Amino acid sequence: MVPSPWRVGGAARDFSARVPTTVDVTASWRAALIGALVAGLATLPGLGVGTLWDNSETAYGEVAREVLLTHQVVVLHLNGAPWFVQPPLYFWIAAAFAKVLGVSAFALRLPSALATIAMAAAVGYVVARIASSRAALLAATILSTSLMQAVVGRLAIMDALLDLAVAMAVLAFFRALRSGGRGAWYAAWTALGFGLLAKGVVAPVVTALVIVPWALWEKRMRRPLCVPGVAPWLAGVALCAAIVAPWAIALWRAAGWSPFAELVGHYTFGRYLGTIENQSGPIWYYVPVVILGFFPWFAFLVPALAEAWRDALWRENGSVARLALAWSIVPFVFFSFASTKLPNYIALELPAFAILVAVWFDRVVERCDRRRALAWAAIVPVTIVGLGFAMWAFSHANRLTAALAATRDDFLALGSVILLGSIACFALLVGRRTSWLAPFALGASSVLVMLIIAVWGEPIVERFKPIPQLAAAIDRERRPGDAVGIQGVSGGNALLFYTHPRIAKLAGPDDAENASAADPRATICAAARMFVITSRKRPSPDPTYGRRRQLVATSNNDVLFLYDGPPCDERTSRR
Repeated sequence: MVPSPWRVGGAARDFSARVPTTVDVTASWRAALIGALVAGLATLPGLGVGTLWDNSETAYGEVAREVLLTHQVVVLHLNGAPWFVQPPLYFWIAAAFAKVLGVSAFALRLPSALATIAMAAAVGYVVARIASSRAALLAATILSTSLMQAVVGRLAIMDALLDLAVAMAVLAFFRALRSGGRGAWYAAWTALGFGLLAKGVVAPVVTALVIVPWALWEKRMRRPLCVPGVAPWLAGVALCAAIVAPWAIALWRAAGWSPFAELVGHYTFGRYLGTIENQSGPIWYYVPVVILGFFPWFAFLVPALAEAWRDALWRENGSVARLALAWSIVPFVFFSFASTKLPNYIALELPAFAILVAVWFDRVVERCDRRRALAWAAIVPVTIVGLGFAMWAFSHANRLTAALAATRDDFLALGSVILLGSIACFALLVGRRTSWLAPFALGASSVLVMLIIAVWGEPIVERFKPIPQLAAAIDRERRPGDAVGIQGVSGGNALLFYTHPRIAKLAGPDDAENASAADPRATICAAARMFVITSRKRPSPDPTYGRRRQLVATSNNDVLFLYDGPPCDERTSRR
């Protein structure tokens, strides 16, 4: 008899996992379907409303568009130059959608939305297998209606794909090591392969930060694990490599080793050990990020963590609690010590937070122990009222403009919707027969708020985005051969996306030493006609470099000039 490649607590064990009953499978797929529907409601409506946000959305959207312009899928480009900042998976998918649907905000954001929907389905499916159907529905609802999850699912960035890959890998490794499922083991390695293509080595690193501490904790608690032998390990690594290797080899043949040094060295390890693009923060940076990102569910995370900790230490079958705690704590500490900090890093932990709170709510309903739940539920409306008062006081103290005041009123109205949802949550918890509906009431109000923001709030914010408006003016006046540039204001990526490459970044009075910025005199004099977006606040003296300069349009604090007229000569270009 051939020995099994898997071992449990040092003894050989059959490779196959427990065969699920028909009821288990039906409940799991039902939870997955409902989770996907909730996530779809939170992300798809109004997905294409408004223009892309600068800086990341427009940069990544432009890279995807240049895949179509250059017809190159191996070496990515930005502003017509090779670009090796991120792996290609998001840009391939976004370019494919843009090819079919047109280059639009909807097409470029669709990969993130679909990844978010898939994650909700996966979490619902797995939690139904390891906990209960009610906990599964709660976990998918809580995950999909948390603020950061909805935001990441509505942005043209690759983080949603990374979050999905890491969540799938963690949950699949959990199942494989806990019950010995061959399919789950190879599904985990497949997810890691796509995670590498989505964001690089952060995918296996974060997965290891979760699975390794959990496995060590299980061993300490003397819980059996289905540890794979050499053959499954080699097969898993080979499967992951087979997904990544074709692109990596093609990139090496096209550009050598320098793209990998930039991608892995500078933009991965360099982000952790050093500060990239001034994105730094204190060690407690992610504490408010978790509070806001997991809104409106954060109040319930505190008792859920406490109960999970008790389960992990004392409950005979506390594997799920130990996994969720490792997933919540270890990456949080890891990213807190990173030199470069971004809010969306914490989105990798949202599935763990959702599972913790869902299991806690499920226990509250099961034990009819609503007293503690009521106390924590009361915190949500109190917090919302406090935030509303702070916003009102801030706006009055700082004498906001009429446009900002209107936005303030809209935010207060949205806060009122969440407030009503939190009050409904509290009221439903009071009743014994209605307590199970309480979190769904809060989730429904969260979905409603996201829909209001997407459909009605986004057009209001458009007035604060000057670059798309000025880019539209350029497109109306532009002639073949005209040059476009930006000087001394933010929004270079947006200008690039809403016009065409190449865009010149001109040095201003404060960045004359910047080697990446072009000399404005030489650039403006070299063009027959050049559009330049710059600040409405002009320097003194304000040179025209010997060209005729006319005002084309203004938006907020930015202004669009057109330089044309006779060619420069040495005498006039100095003025």
